[in-house]
Amino acid sequence: MDRRRLLAVLAAGTAAALTGCSRARTEVLDPATGKRAVPATAATARPLLPPPAGPRATIPAGTLTALPGQGTNLALTVDDGASADVVGAYIKFARDTGARFTFFVTANYDSWTVHKDELRPLVDSGQIQLGNHTWDHPDLTKLSASAVRSQLDRAKTFLHNTFGVDGTPYYRPPYGRHNATVDGVAADLGYTVPIMWYGSLSDSGVITEDYLIECARKYFNAQAIVIGHANHPAVTHCYDQLVAIIRERNLSMVTLNDVLAPPK
Repeated sequence: MDRRRLLAVLAAGTAAALTGCSRARTEVLDPATGKRAVPATAATARPLLPPPAGPRATIPAGTLTALPGQGTNLALTVDDGASADVVGAYIKFARDTGARFTFFVTANYDSWTVHKDELRPLVDSGQIQLGNHTWDHPDLTKLSASAVRSQLDRAKTFLHNTFGVDGTPYYRPPYGRHNATVDGVAADLGYTVPIMWYGSLSDSGVITEDYLIECARKYFNAQAIVIGHANHPAVTHCYDQLVAIIRERNLSMVTLNDVLAPPK
C-alpha cells in the first residue's frame, strides 16, 4: 500500500474509532480574570506542573482507558508519526514547556529516524515515553496470529535498536481494534497492557485548529488518557492554547511510566 493510500485509510479508520467532541465554540479563559486568555508563546512560557511525587499505582489488569485512582494528571498519548514536521514540533513543545507525553510509534514512518537524535535524550530522561503502535498500522483483528506477532515484534526491535527501549508493557492497537487473540500474542511479546483512551483531539485526519481546541477543552480532564496524532499540522499551531487549558485546570502532564508501576 503506498503512503498516500495508507494515510487515507489511517485517517478514516481511526476517526471512526475515536470518541468525537462537540463542535460548540469555546474559548480558553484566564482563570484569574474570566476573560479570554492570551497565552505566552510556548518558548517563553513557564514550565508546566511536574509529575506527581510519591509511589506509582500498580497497573490494573486488562485494557486501560483512564489513569487509575484520584489525581490531577493528564496522559496525552500521541500516535503514528506520519509527519516528520509534526513529530519535530512535538519534540520542541516538550523542550519549551516541560510537557510530558507518550508517543505510540508506528515504526515504519521515517519521522522517527529523522528525529532520533533530538528525541533520544528526552526518552532517556523519561520526559517522553515510547509505546508500540505496530510496524505499519494494520487492523490487527484481521491478521493471523503470526502476522500480528510480526507487526509488534518488528516495531519492538525498531524501538530497542533506535531508542534503547521497547515500549513494554504498553501497546496501542491501530484503530483501537483488538481481541483475545491479539492481546494474547501481544502479551507473549511483553505487551500485557493495551492502552485505549477516553477523549481525542480528533486529529488523525485534517481538522481545523478551532475544532482541535474544542476537543481539548472537552477532554483535557483529571486522570484522562487522551489520544492525539503526529500526522497533520493543526496541532502544531495550538500548543499555547493547549498549555493554557492545562494550566487553567491545574493538570500535570504525565507519561504512563510517571504514574503506573508493573505488578510486583
